[in-house]
This record gives sequence, structure tokens and C-alpha cells, in this order.
Amino acid sequence: MKNKAYKLFVSILTVAVITLSFVSCSKSESSSKDEGVLIGISKLMPHPALDAAEQGLMDYLKEKNIEVRYDLQNANGDIATSSSIAQKFKDENVDIAVGIATPTAQALANVFPPQTKKPVVFMAVTDPVDAGLVDSWEGSESTNVCGVSDNTPVYEQIKLLSEVTGAKVIGNVYASGEANGVVLMNMAKDACDKLGLSFVTAAISNTAEVKQAIQSIITRVDAVYIATDNAVISALPAVDEVCSKAKVPLFAADPSNVPGLDCLIAWGFNYYSIGVAAGKQIEKIINGTPAGTLGSEVLSDPKEFELWFNLDTAKKLGITIPQDLIDSAAVIIQNGETIRK
Repeated sequence: MKNKAYKLFVSILTVAVITLSFVSCSKSESSSKDEGVLIGISKLMPHPALDAAEQGLMDYLKEKNIEVRYDLQNANGDIATSSSIAQKFKDENVDIAVGIATPTAQALANVFPPQTKKPVVFMAVTDPVDAGLVDSWEGSESTNVCGVSDNTPVYEQIKLLSEVTGAKVIGNVYASGEANGVVLMNMAKDACDKLGLSFVTAAISNTAEVKQAIQSIITRVDAVYIATDNAVISALPAVDEVCSKAKVPLFAADPSNVPGLDCLIAWGFNYYSIGVAAGKQIEKIINGTPAGTLGSEVLSDPKEFELWFNLDTAKKLGITIPQDLIDSAAVIIQNGETIRK
């Protein structure tokens, strides 16, 4: 009897311990899951500009001591993967969904329509209206989407390229399957038309085709303009190699991708600042502002732009950069050194 009673006592004690352990673990997991706002970030691909935007967002929220958690996802340039990531965010019920670049933002907006009331924040989208993310650049309570555009001053960029180099025929490579790429190509074409310049393009469907595309037009152009087209700008070293060999000046609208290259001119956004601006929108959303009312923002402060000149490349090409432009540049590359002012 004593033996049976002892065994019964041990069994009851064991069950109690297991039950308490389970309850304890469940509380611990629940507690950790409830700490902070869950933000899902879907990035089209890893490259310096998009990485900088992502970092700017996270640094801003950290600086403001806003308690958040992240699910960081990378589509590796694949649109189908962007859709899978969006569905993943829906399944795990993220509090805020962030899309870096047009395809990822579009995928999130499709999975989280306005009736879900789930905030969708985009970054590095050239034209959110043309991309179908919003109906207008102004904010509206009828939508759950807001964000920060990287709509660059294409006309001014091509004008600068032509004036510095004397180019009359501008070459461009663009991604025909990406809304952002098509918009930027059309903007560049319109700019060339207004400036009385000829425009030669080559379309690509993925990053692997960029080198062949630039090779197909390099002998027909005086200079090459590469916009903030994700599929193309991520292969900028291949474009730079072809242009350098052909002695054709290269302009990049994204300075973050030019270190170590022979690119003559780079002029565009500091993408870290785009991330900071998106972080500010997220802060407002967390504090109760409806996402749609925040609208689509474009950075306009000159401090958010960077102008780069490679004087070593200019010397090789026999091009003289006017001193006033050199003085206005944020970065100069000379004698192999990168000089940030």
C-alpha cells in the first residue's frame, strides 16, 4: 500500500511539474511575441541603395526608442517571391508591412487591401500612382498605403550629363517588366526630347542580361544614363566595365552604387534619408495616424541629394568639369581617393 501510494504521489507530482513548465513556457513565448510592433519588411533585392533605406528606417525607430520587432525578407529580385513574402506577412499578421521597391510594395498592397486596415508603407517607388499603389500623391482615408518615393530629377540629371560631356545621343538600359523601370525610361525619353537629344534604349528582363544589353548599344551613344532601376543599377559594375572600355561617359542616378567604379557622374538621393523619412511615417502610424492620410512623400531638401564627380575618369575621357560644379559636389574622386566634403 505504501509503495502504491508513493508511486501515485510521484505520478501526480510529475504531471504537476510538466503542467507548470508548459504554462511557464507558454507565458514566456506569449510575452516575447507581444513585445513591440511587428513590422514586416520585404526588400526586392540586396544592393546598397535598398539596404541603406532599410537601415535608415530601423535606425530612426531605434533612435526614437520605439519598441518594434522585424521580419526582414529579401525577394532576391524575383517578383513571385515578393508575392510569397506578402502572403507570409499576412499569415503572421504583421502590424505594419513595408515594401522596398515597386514589386514588393505592389505585392503587399494586393495582399493587404484597404478593407484590411493594415498599414502598408513603401520606399524607393518612383511613381506610386502609376504603380497602382495609390490613386493620388495626396493622402486619403480611403487607402491604407503611404510611403516615400525616390522620384529623381531625371530632366536635370540628363541635362547635366549632356552639358558636361557634350553628348547628343544618350543611351539607357531598363527593366521592361518592372513598373519602376518603365516609368524611369519614359521620363528619360521625355527629358531627351525636351533637350533636343537622341535617346537609345535596350530592355532587359533580369539583371543577368544587363551587360549584353549595354554592349548592344554602346557604339551608338555618346553617353550612358542609368536610372534608379533596381534590376539595372544592381548590375552597375557590368555597365561601368563596358562604358570604361568604350571610353563612353557614364552617369548613375544612385551614388550609393558607384564607389570603386569609373562612373563619371553620380547624382541622386541618399537612400538612408528615404528610410529615415519612412521611419517618421511609421512613427506617426504607431501613434494612431491612419496610414493613408500620410500620403506619398518625395524628399526635396538639397541635403538629401548627393552629387559625385570622378575627376580621374574625367581626365581619361578628356572632359573638364567646371569648377563651380566641383565646388557644389558632395563627393570628389581624385588621384584614386574619395573625398567627401
